[in-house]
Amino acid sequence: MIGSEHEYLAQVERLRQYDYHYHVLDEPLVGDSQYDALLAAIKAFEVQHPELIQADSPTQRVGFQALDKFQKVAHQTRMLSLDNAFNAEDLAAWYQRQSQQLEIESLTLSCEPKLDGVAINLRYEDGHLVQAATRGDGHIGEDITQNAKTLRSLPWRLKGDCPSSIEIRGEVFMPKAGFDAMNRRLAETGQKTFVNPRNAASGSLRQLDPEITASRPLTLYVYGMGQVSEGWDCQAHSQAMAQFQQWGLPVNPWVRCVQGIEAAEAYYQTLVAERDQLEYEIDGIVYKVDPFAYQRALGQVAKSPRWAIARKFPAQEAVTTLEAIDFQVGRTGAITPVARLKPVFVGGVTVSNATLHNMDEIERLDARVGDQVMIRRAGDVIPQVVRSLPAQARSAPVAAPSQCPVCDSAVERAPDEAVYRCTGGWLCAAQRQTSLTHFVSKGAMNVDGVGGKLIEALVEQGWVTRPADLYRLTLDQLLSMERMGEKSAANVIAALELSKKTTLARFLFALGIREVGVTTASTLAQELGSLDAIRTADIERLLDVTDVGPVVAEHIYRFFRAPEHAAWVSDLLAQGIHWSEAAPQGDQLAGQTWVLSGGLESMTRDQAGERLRALGAKVAGSVSKKTSCLVAGPGAGSKLTKAEALGVPVLDEAGLLQRLSEWES
Repeated sequence: MIGSEHEYLAQVERLRQYDYHYHVLDEPLVGDSQYDALLAAIKAFEVQHPELIQADSPTQRVGFQALDKFQKVAHQTRMLSLDNAFNAEDLAAWYQRQSQQLEIESLTLSCEPKLDGVAINLRYEDGHLVQAATRGDGHIGEDITQNAKTLRSLPWRLKGDCPSSIEIRGEVFMPKAGFDAMNRRLAETGQKTFVNPRNAASGSLRQLDPEITASRPLTLYVYGMGQVSEGWDCQAHSQAMAQFQQWGLPVNPWVRCVQGIEAAEAYYQTLVAERDQLEYEIDGIVYKVDPFAYQRALGQVAKSPRWAIARKFPAQEAVTTLEAIDFQVGRTGAITPVARLKPVFVGGVTVSNATLHNMDEIERLDARVGDQVMIRRAGDVIPQVVRSLPAQARSAPVAAPSQCPVCDSAVERAPDEAVYRCTGGWLCAAQRQTSLTHFVSKGAMNVDGVGGKLIEALVEQGWVTRPADLYRLTLDQLLSMERMGEKSAANVIAALELSKKTTLARFLFALGIREVGVTTASTLAQELGSLDAIRTADIERLLDVTDVGPVVAEHIYRFFRAPEHAAWVSDLLAQGIHWSEAAPQGDQLAGQTWVLSGGLESMTRDQAGERLRALGAKVAGSVSKKTSCLVAGPGAGSKLTKAEALGVPVLDEAGLLQRLSEWES
């Protein structure tokens, strides 16, 4: 029995040490019976003295109230994803690029198993866990703090001195033995079992009731960090991992530092041999350039850091029967053949469909209905037909459709393309539905609450045949739809009305012009300035727009000269779609081309680009001899190197702010 507050606090700390040694170090200090006896004594004392219960007592890991929903939270530093290397050549090419960029012959790499689990972001303030969140889209995730706190391997309080604020990234996963035991229990009680440990981890971590999460055999390894407050002097990833261990965080025991590409390959071969013996599922190896200074110099591209890569294990394969080949029609009319397969379990999931890409791929494989085909989950994710294993009695070769499988319009294939396309355009229900779904998407008109299923239902009703019809929908129409309540219907009408105020760039992207993505739409809006200028621009003028080539220029030109497109663009404007066409504030930078690279603190790169364009500058995505100036923040990487080699002037953020202040005054 525990007789005093002082003894209670001492025993709580002892239990924390038991948890740390058992779940993190895998070195139990006591047997199960001793652990259970101490836990029972602490619980008994807390029942008698609830006012003395410590918030981070191990007994508090379960007992949170169930949530109605998960709240959205922003990561202080973006959670990036990794590029993949699928073989030794890919890894060697990555290594060579980074060593050449850094001008270092032999790099120190941190290596670790790539866990097949769920990424999590942990934020500690003054050593205390204050938030746990899922990756989400890298910027915004879901707050799963209560569920994360049920993990025995996760400390609520870090040991020793630590920064006042730090984000620590990790992977929540389910060990193989725990997964098997859980599935047996679920099967015995008639409940649905999980198909693989990753799905089980994801489903368990996102339970609204934390007690369900606590009942699942989840654990955690940390692998990196995001935002960290000033004063932390770690110089390399390997040092950070060692520090994490000292703070009481679980780090994978297979983490190693190696020197050079040969040692990196040797590490990979070791893990390949050990893979089946590990207690958890892994799908590859993660390599990271170890020194933080080198990571900052290499920077990132799009959503991935240049300084890290995932070497994936060979894709898992299985053989099954090709039962049929169907043709699907996409937003731009592209007709894609899809293999319908006899369901087969491969790579941890049941596969019944696989893409065949295009007719050239079908011919290369000589795939025919009835054949046995080998299926591979490329990167353990995307099902692919690798090759056909012909049957003795074979069906006829698959022919490209001459008519659209949806609308019966003629199908054509451009001489320089591998893709067949339906010529029906918006007359084709498949193209109409996918184009409307694109129109309302977040990057386009951003109509909240209107997605693919609602669009499909509206098209089936015949109420929406082109974008402007969305803005003619009435509350009575929506209320007549199945499973559409009054509040939901009102929200749709309100969201449509709200979307009418947009930007020219969003509107252009929403139109779904072939090859015109978010970046191209933004560049068109910024450099040509108005919809009328874009609609009337000839090919020569379009080619003058930054990063617009002959193919894109031709698509834009033809789109706006098609009578049906001109009609429904005018119809959209008639429904009240509008935006502000801000005139340039000056011409101080007229004729100049600027490039932005690296991170900025006082504003985003998009905001900096807007201010430069308002002064007459073009803002390009790459450095060339024509570049007037490069704005280089931390992590500028190869753009900075190229600018210095070409003699292009370079400004840091402070220099840019000073110039902007002068020009805008």
